[in-house]
Amino acid sequence: MGLTAVRPGRLCDEVVAQFEALIAAGEWPVGAKIPPEPELVAALGVGRNTVREAVRALEHAGVLEPRRGDGTYVRATSDLGAALMRRARRTTVAHVLAVRTSLERDAAVAAALHRTDADVAAIRAAVEARRAACDQPDRAAFVAADVAFHRAVIAATGNPVLIDLYAGLSEAVQRTVSEIDEHDDDPAGFPGHEELAAAIAAGDPDAARAAADRYLDAARAIVERRP
Repeated sequence: MGLTAVRPGRLCDEVVAQFEALIAAGEWPVGAKIPPEPELVAALGVGRNTVREAVRALEHAGVLEPRRGDGTYVRATSDLGAALMRRARRTTVAHVLAVRTSLERDAAVAAALHRTDADVAAIRAAVEARRAACDQPDRAAFVAADVAFHRAVIAATGNPVLIDLYAGLSEAVQRTVSEIDEHDDDPAGFPGHEELAAAIAAGDPDAARAAADRYLDAARAIVERRP
């Protein structure tokens, strides 16, 4: 997509819209550092003050995050996502898991019904990456791979509202996955993920729902027995 020169008029609004479009399209993904100010100024053909105003607007919305001495990073895909992140930080892992259960069980069914060939390929790649990360000493890499798998399943639903909601919960989802992994003696044997990938590929909504129930039930059991 890239940035394009901005027309005179409401310059800041148009710059904000371009930034939001890049974030929504995944060209500036969550966690990524946005280009430095001089590069943005040159690409957009506007002054530094306009770029700074646009960046500040998205910072206030919680979409961008400035890091002193490092630059500005994408924090959320939308102001809705930013609000969900702030709220999820003030709740428990059990509450987040309950929300995940509501979303992911139905998402599994929708993914099996609406997935494309590209979705199936992405889910298969994600479940293989998760499997490969199971026994790695870097648990952060495993957590990231697990979250990426669940986001691939959500993406396969084709529901933009659900995709945005789940993206807003990504930080909370990562927290639940990390907590569960910390208390799970056998991450490689954790059920449901490969079965879910297979069910979605086969277009079997009943099997997909059953697979989601298996990993959600296993996660709930670990959360309930932890110290």
